[in-house]
Amino acid sequence: MRLSKKGEYAIRALTEIGLEALQPDPQLLQISLIAKRTKIPEKFLEQILLTLKNGGILKSKRGVEGGYSLNKSLDDITLGAVIRLLDGPLAPISCVSVTAYRPCTCPDQETCGLHIAMLEVRNAIAGILDAYTLRTVIGEVQKRRSKKLSAWQFDI
Repeated sequence: MRLSKKGEYAIRALTEIGLEALQPDPQLLQISLIAKRTKIPEKFLEQILLTLKNGGILKSKRGVEGGYSLNKSLDDITLGAVIRLLDGPLAPISCVSVTAYRPCTCPDQETCGLHIAMLEVRNAIAGILDAYTLRTVIGEVQKRRSKKLSAWQFDI
């Protein structure tokens, strides 16, 4: 598994949209605002948000008052699902992939040392990313921003 810029930017954009979803009166976020806040090129962000919408993670409304919002709860969006949607399987080799399995060329997959090791790698990566929700990400972001703000206020 390799996290592409597309995957990285998707998580960054979802974090911004998720933070808005937690506001008392959440608003739809326009691409231009998300791009500005996250420093993601607007045209690239447009493609990413469309993929997330087509994948059922986001919903959108067109027009002047339009924008993007979450289509699922913060607890139902996992990093694993987002990365699979944008970057494909989490498995380092196809013979251990759940979503894109292809047999390898080794004579006996069950006793192949590489298969055994890469299966553990895939299971570890998937276990972490599938348990890490957008709510978890946002909670960590809020905690660190708060800590950073407190440290800044204390220094004054």
